[in-house]
Amino acid sequence: MRYCVRARCLADAGISGFDLNGRNGVMAPSPLLRGMAQHIDFPERPLRTQLLAMASAMEDVIALGRGDPDFHTPAHIVAAAHRALDDDRHHYTESAGLAALRQAIARMLAQDYRLAYAPEEIIVTHGVEEAIMICMAGLLNPGDEVLMGHPRFTNYDKAINLCHARVRSVPTREENDFVLQPEDVEARITPRTRLLVLVSPDNPTGAVTPPATVEALADVVRRRDLLLISDEIYSRILYDDARHLSPASLPGLRERTITLNGFSKAYAMTGWRIGYMAGPADFMRRMEEVRHAFSISTHTVSQYAALAALTGGRAFWEPIRERLRARRALLMAAFDDMGFTYGFPGGSYFIFPNIACLGVAADAFCLALLREGRVLAFPGSQSGDLAGEYIRVSYLQPLARLREAVARMRRVIASL
Repeated sequence: MRYCVRARCLADAGISGFDLNGRNGVMAPSPLLRGMAQHIDFPERPLRTQLLAMASAMEDVIALGRGDPDFHTPAHIVAAAHRALDDDRHHYTESAGLAALRQAIARMLAQDYRLAYAPEEIIVTHGVEEAIMICMAGLLNPGDEVLMGHPRFTNYDKAINLCHARVRSVPTREENDFVLQPEDVEARITPRTRLLVLVSPDNPTGAVTPPATVEALADVVRRRDLLLISDEIYSRILYDDARHLSPASLPGLRERTITLNGFSKAYAMTGWRIGYMAGPADFMRRMEEVRHAFSISTHTVSQYAALAALTGGRAFWEPIRERLRARRALLMAAFDDMGFTYGFPGGSYFIFPNIACLGVAADAFCLALLREGRVLAFPGSQSGDLAGEYIRVSYLQPLARLREAVARMRRVIASL
């Protein structure tokens, strides 16, 4: 059946010569496709991928889709990478990462997040994505359940699926700013529930879980004997009075929690692919072997760049946060004027507006927005919004381009 989907995608792309039934020797499924593992159920060409492909073939597209910062990696970080190359830092490091980098991460976690981790309790990874996969491979048995908020960053679903486990969705609500509620988590615990994943600030909604709610979720984790993954990749990107609390800093949570973070978002280092995971020493010693099986060690030059990020000061950050705050304010005002509602985006650089007032499904709206307005945004269906009422918008464009994007969006809405 999968090869039929593939053929349709090729036909939609204008590539001819494929027979949907595999007749005439044209498009029979390969032995590899026939032998694909049954639990691989990812769509072959999701709408997000199609939108990106369409946008790449168009001119003057304003991209409000991907979460890739539009500011440059700070110069002192790039200079450190050059020095590493010049100094012949071209070879493997320890599988857990450079000792100096892990020491710097440990110092930063203690100073900024009140997290007490020793360097040997930290593993440096190829971005947080690899850390997620290592965690799931190290924690999940077939049939286990993972509690996650809904909507959510659905790459977690893929990692969980690859480990023969499944996500058990916990609904979050716009009226609660899409913050995960402890009573909703507890109501969905079953005998197969193994762990809870908390992403704060959140992708796609921008929700920041308030400290009091983090403490209440921690109580559920302790009482119900769960494990916790705390994804804090956006924790430096906060606005107004939003506060971040790391769960592993709470009593009785450190030994149950893996803390994930990285350099991609706050340092504009998405392409450098460098993140890290922190947890109790006995667990992390075993995970170092799992990590070695995935990719031996993280890109050496990127590790030296990350070390410079932590030791070179953060004077560059406040001007960037002010720019992000101004962009967020512009979009919030525009969406208010359009009649869109949304949960308050206290962090990250995403807004998740409800466009139900348009009477058009989000998938169709995003297609029209790209085709007619040359503005790229992603439908909430890519984040688990089954009702088709939400879109995810990032504000990683200069103010002038955001104003133009809003004007184009208004024209497309007027034409619907």
